Amino acid sequence: MEIVLSSSSPIKNRQLLKNILKNFSKKEAKDESPKSDRPKEVNQILDEQINTGLKEFDRSNGALFISALTAGLEVGFSVLLMGTIFTLFHSTVSPEALKMYLAFCYPIGFIFVIIGRSELFTEHTALAILPVLNGSVLIKHLLILWGLVYSGNLIGGYLFGLLLSKIGAATGIIETAAFSHLANELISHEWDTILLSALLAGWMMGLLGWLVTSSQETISRIIVIILVTAIIGAAGLHHCIIGSIEVFSGMITSDEITLQDYLRFQFWATIGNTVGGSVFVAVLKFSNVRLR
Repeated sequence: MEIVLSSSSPIKNRQLLKNILKNFSKKEAKDESPKSDRPKEVNQILDEQINTGLKEFDRSNGALFISALTAGLEVGFSVLLMGTIFTLFHSTVSPEALKMYLAFCYPIGFIFVIIGRSELFTEHTALAILPVLNGSVLIKHLLILWGLVYSGNLIGGYLFGLLLSKIGAATGIIETAAFSHLANELISHEWDTILLSALLAGWMMGLLGWLVTSSQETISRIIVIILVTAIIGAAGLHHCIIGSIEVFSGMITSDEITLQDYLRFQFWATIGNTVGGSVFVAVLKFSNVRLR
């Protein structure tokens, strides 16, 4: 870099050099700043989660419900892909291989929802309770938010399930057996098994929200979403929103699956997801940071 100094003005020369050195120091500080892929501090993650949760409480009920309805529709694309893959491969691969194929179909809907920032109930089991623990929000407001997000997710899921059952049968991309298979995988357990399985799924979804906040780049967040939700799918854990679409679709396409089966699944899966996200993520993470 060529520096031209004025021979007629020493004061101007000194000022010019000061400006050059100041700009150079700024550049050095910028170059020495932490890399964007460096994990955030735990205090920073908690603060960001609390601030994000507070923003959700500031939204209007209508906007929150529409966002939740959108999430219920979008997460259904996982069921679309699982049903299609089942139809294509269930008669040609082993049950073990088919289970793994379906597990890696599971993340697609969650990517749409989480990266697209729609409101998913199992994210809010941990996220929305943090401002309550922080003393910024009353419990009654938490219950209102949960009610709006949960009902929006379910209604969106019902609409997607109805659409999927019609399109699948009309085009042949999804056999009726696919809906029955996905639903029976979830309902063929005792209530306590569903509860504990859902608790693990809720725990993992709460951790997913924490890890997504910790990640700095979109690609890192997508990788985290794939890893966590693929584990939920491979382990057959119970998720009350995407599972609602699976069991509901099975119920409306098969006489073997009853409304009682659906309600039993939905009740225990919702309780388990809520406890898993609220207690094992929100309460423990909050306590870990604040009691340091």
